[in-house]
Amino acid sequence: MLCAISGESPQQPVASRNSGNVFEKRLIEAYISENGTDPVNGEELTTDDLIELKQARAVKPRPPTLTSIPALLSTFQNEWDAVVLETYQLKQQLAETRQELSTALYYNDSAQRVISRLQKERDDARAALSRVTVSGTNGANGTHGDSMQVDEEGLSESVLARIEATQQKLSATRRKRPVPPEWASGESIATYEVKETIESSFTGAKSLAVDFSGDFFLCGDSDGGMGIYDLKNGSFTTKSNLGAGAVLDGTWVRDKTAVATSSGAVVLALEGSAEQKWHQHAGAATAVAAHPCGDIFASVGVDKSYVLYDVQSGSVLTQVYTDSELTSVTFHPDGHLLALGTASGSIKLYDVKTSQIAHTFPAAANAPISSLSFSENGTWLASAHDGQTSVTIWDLRKLSQLTSLEIGTAVSGIAWDYTGQYLAACGAGAVVVSAYDKKAKAWSEPLRKAVNAMDVKWGANAQSLVALTNEGAVDVLRA
Repeated sequence: MLCAISGESPQQPVASRNSGNVFEKRLIEAYISENGTDPVNGEELTTDDLIELKQARAVKPRPPTLTSIPALLSTFQNEWDAVVLETYQLKQQLAETRQELSTALYYNDSAQRVISRLQKERDDARAALSRVTVSGTNGANGTHGDSMQVDEEGLSESVLARIEATQQKLSATRRKRPVPPEWASGESIATYEVKETIESSFTGAKSLAVDFSGDFFLCGDSDGGMGIYDLKNGSFTTKSNLGAGAVLDGTWVRDKTAVATSSGAVVLALEGSAEQKWHQHAGAATAVAAHPCGDIFASVGVDKSYVLYDVQSGSVLTQVYTDSELTSVTFHPDGHLLALGTASGSIKLYDVKTSQIAHTFPAAANAPISSLSFSENGTWLASAHDGQTSVTIWDLRKLSQLTSLEIGTAVSGIAWDYTGQYLAACGAGAVVVSAYDKKAKAWSEPLRKAVNAMDVKWGANAQSLVALTNEGAVDVLRA
């Protein structure tokens, strides 16, 4: 019997009631499921119309090639030849792969050597550039890159006299200065809530600077724009673009504003209009800070230098080079010390009058300094590191770490209040106020609010906190 579909002897023969033909069971069932008809006459057919046939199970004979010893030997020889040929092809492919891998490793090693050489040349060039720079337009004298800046030029007698007079005046009254009666108490600060949110459109803003009155706040954007927020009016009174690159930091110099930009330019502006631009830094100017006398301010940059500027004359007073990239700067409340935050995490204290380093605080964390703030008590300095969740307090009298305050979120901004009682800190998860009790000699946390902030500053009389959010908005917290 042969299957009417395959033409071979069926293993499970069945017969069709309609046509009487014999089929392999699995083949006819598959055909019926697809067509529903008899493959011979085309009539309708179901599996119920199939009749199983009984037959003796046939054993397939061996192939003719396996019926004798010579035939078996010939088969084994063919299989051996096939295995040997396949092994040869695999070895050939392995050799080619090894050759390709060797070539790729050679190219990779060459590329790494070139990259290493270029990085060394880049570092050498940066080091050379940080030691000698050519100035751009230099304030009032109008030079255009023709004069070479001399490193660590000494301050004039008149400037030294101003710094000395400011230090004597402020240091004499600092310890006897009482807390103003209108100043916010810890109980009042504990009730602060976000009362206002003002959109600024400065989505790239990273820092906030408050003027002496505590009513006006300066912020800048990554596109070169800057704005001044009026706390009393609850709106931005000034918005402009300085055209000097991304604004990385800002400060108030009396009624004027000074900003540091990514292009290296330091811009002094009045009501949003640029009055002067200095190009002392070889690379980005990362931060600026105003001297307590109100006529001098400083800038720092990635070129490892800090620069002092005289607002009265519009000139550069001095440029001092250090051994580290500088990321932040602030003056001591008396004006005789300048604190510099470095990319390595250490803090350098410089004597402003002599331009000599006075002390270096070691890195509390292996990360750049993101913010510095002197306490008005004149003896404490707070610092924060990029990506770190704690604020370190340094004691200037003992020249050592006093304590470390855990904030619970990566700290991006810190600010002491005028009385030195409260330290505000902010980050991506919260705005936190820490208070120090002199009698108990202990720290407490009167305020913690879930505000997504980049920087924070105190308003007038500490009656409010102004936070710059990651979205570029300004949140005002008050009772």
